[in-house]
Amino acid sequence: MAGCGAAARMAPHAKVTVLEAEERPAYHTTGRSAAVFILNYGNNIIRAFNAASEETFRGGADLADTGFLSPRGVLEVEEPGQAKEFESFIDGSSGLQILDAQETLKLFPIYRPEMVVRSAYEPDASDIEVDALLQGFIRKLRANDGQIVPNARLSALTRDKGIWRAETPAGPFEAPVVVNASGAWGDVVAGLAGVAPVGLTPCRRTIAVVPVPDDLDTRKWPVTASVAETWYAKPDGGRLWVSPADEDPMEPHDAYPDDMILAEGLHRFSEATTFDVTRVERSWAGLRTFAPDRTLVNGWEPDAEGFFWLVGQGGYGIQTAPAMSQLAADLVLDHAPVVAQDVVQAVSPARFR
Repeated sequence: MAGCGAAARMAPHAKVTVLEAEERPAYHTTGRSAAVFILNYGNNIIRAFNAASEETFRGGADLADTGFLSPRGVLEVEEPGQAKEFESFIDGSSGLQILDAQETLKLFPIYRPEMVVRSAYEPDASDIEVDALLQGFIRKLRANDGQIVPNARLSALTRDKGIWRAETPAGPFEAPVVVNASGAWGDVVAGLAGVAPVGLTPCRRTIAVVPVPDDLDTRKWPVTASVAETWYAKPDGGRLWVSPADEDPMEPHDAYPDDMILAEGLHRFSEATTFDVTRVERSWAGLRTFAPDRTLVNGWEPDAEGFFWLVGQGGYGIQTAPAMSQLAADLVLDHAPVVAQDVVQAVSPARFR
């Protein structure tokens, strides 16, 4: 999403090529996301990008005739002993409804009553049509003569006389500017270019799909989580996506579920609810990649001319994609940035130098 989004925003003004390591875009985290648009998710800098992305999500902007959202709602529940986490979550938030235990159970009736102290409900939170957003970016890129080259994993990246040269199995490519939008492989790509890492940590996040009994109508349930992030559940048709909300550091790779981590997370979910998990239909894992300060990285590398970072999206990459891609294009093309200057500085890789 990061690479195609930035490329789409740059393509009307520059010649742009996306080098895709895999055989198709979105093979890794983008294609495995249970994305929800939540204005109150993340720290203040991330929330600024959420807000700047909202217009595109709701209206489609120049990427689609309609928006990319459908109603869902998000419920963050304080369980016993989670008062500190709850107060931290609501601090600085907007548009939240604080609900008591009885009101919480009306929205998510399988929660065990003794496990609910109160909750914060964001009614405007919405499911994101991830593939529709990605395809919108790809259409815009190609409409402006940009290209995506598959099976083009970097083997070398060097600079000579103001030009970067990328060596790949699909052939060599040259350009004065390289945008490093390689997700979990961000520091690896930087290393190939002789650029110091920013300290990215890929972390595994796992999801299991469990069936729901026919007599249980989950269609209007919100995404629901313990505010301490010990699990979350998202309705999807006649099923529930349940995640242990794991965040285990990993080397960059094609992530897969750990059966023990998954079992422990499903156990926490079962302890908090009356839902009986009888089987798992399928499961998968992706990598959420964080910078050391858990804030996005978007900007020029101070120590390498023509090298631009667009990484460290963590668990916020899809919902910040419209504004993050626009900011990357603004900075590369020397246009006025889409967000305030203090936000631009907060995400700059210069903070690590």
